[in-house]
Amino acid sequence: MSEAEVVNMPIAKAINEGLRRAMADNDRVILMGEDIGTLGGVFRVTDALQAEFGSARVLDTPLAESGIIGSAIGLAMNGYRPVCEIQFDGFIFPGFDQITSQLAKLTSRHDGLLNFPVVIRVPYGGHIGAVEHHQESPEAYFAHTPGLRLVSPSTANDAYWMIQQAIASNDPVMFFEPKAKYWAKGDVALEGEPLGLHKTRVARIGKDVTVVGHGAMVPVLLQAAQVAQSEGTSIEVLDLRSISPIDYDPILESVRKTGRLVVAQEAPGSVSVGSEIAATVAEKAFYSLQAPVLRVSGYDTPFPPAKLEGLYLPDADRVLEAVDRTLSY
Repeated sequence: MSEAEVVNMPIAKAINEGLRRAMADNDRVILMGEDIGTLGGVFRVTDALQAEFGSARVLDTPLAESGIIGSAIGLAMNGYRPVCEIQFDGFIFPGFDQITSQLAKLTSRHDGLLNFPVVIRVPYGGHIGAVEHHQESPEAYFAHTPGLRLVSPSTANDAYWMIQQAIASNDPVMFFEPKAKYWAKGDVALEGEPLGLHKTRVARIGKDVTVVGHGAMVPVLLQAAQVAQSEGTSIEVLDLRSISPIDYDPILESVRKTGRLVVAQEAPGSVSVGSEIAATVAEKAFYSLQAPVLRVSGYDTPFPPAKLEGLYLPDADRVLEAVDRTLSY
C-alpha cells in the first residue's frame, strides 16, 4: 500500500471522512441531528459536510431525540439511509422508545420484507470533565434489545471503515463513539479490505492473561499491558469492536491459551456487556480457566460530578490490580 493511501488523523476526522465517503458513494445517505449542519456538531465530527452536500442531506433537527429517530425510521422505510447523531450519550433516552419498541422490531414485524438501515451515532463515555447526562455508557440497554447491532471503534482506522460498514448494513446499527478519544490520532488506510464490522481484533499478543474491552477502554488496556510487560507479565489485549453481536471465537481462543480473563468497561458492572462476556467464557471455556473471570468497570452509581470522574472510571492501575489478582490464584 502506498504512503498516499495511508493518512494520520484523529478519530473524529476519520469518522468525518467515512461519512463523506459514504455520502459521496450513495445519495440516499443523509445525516440528521442537533447542530450538525452549520456548526458541524458539538465535537465537529460533521464539520463542513453540510457545505459540501447541502442542507437537504445534512439536516439540523429540533432538540427532540424521539423525533429524530422517528423521522429516520420513516426515511428508511422510503429507501433512505439516515445517520442520526445523538449529541451526548445521556440524551438518548428521550428516543429510547423509538429505538427499542419500533426500530429494533420493525424488520421482524414485517417478516424481513422491509429493511431499516438506520445508523445512530452515540458519543459515549467519560474523561471529558462534563456534567450529568454527558458522560454515560448506556450500551447494555441496547445490547439487550434483539434487532439492534452495536459497534464501537477504538482506532482512527476502525472509525473510518466501521462507520461506512454501519451505513451499508441493512439492519439498524448503533455506533458508540469514544468521545474522550476523538482527538487521538492514528493511521487510516483509505483503501483496502477492512476487518469485518463484527469481528474482535487482537490488539496486542500475549501469553499470561487475556484482557478484553471496547472503545475508550482499549487504549487503557494497552497502557496496562505495556506496564505489565516491564514487570514480566505478558498481557493479550482484545478489542471487542462489536458489542452486539459479539465475536467470541478470538476471545475463547485467547482464553484457552492464557487461562485467565479480565473484562474492562466504563459502564457500571451489574447486568452489563462485561457480565455477558464473563458468563459466556465461563460456560464455553470453563476447563481452560485457571482463575475466575474478573471484571473491571464503573461503579453501580450514577455518574459522579466531573471532579470525581477519575475515581469512578477504570484506569490502568485498576486493570493491573485485576491482572495481579487473577495471577494470584
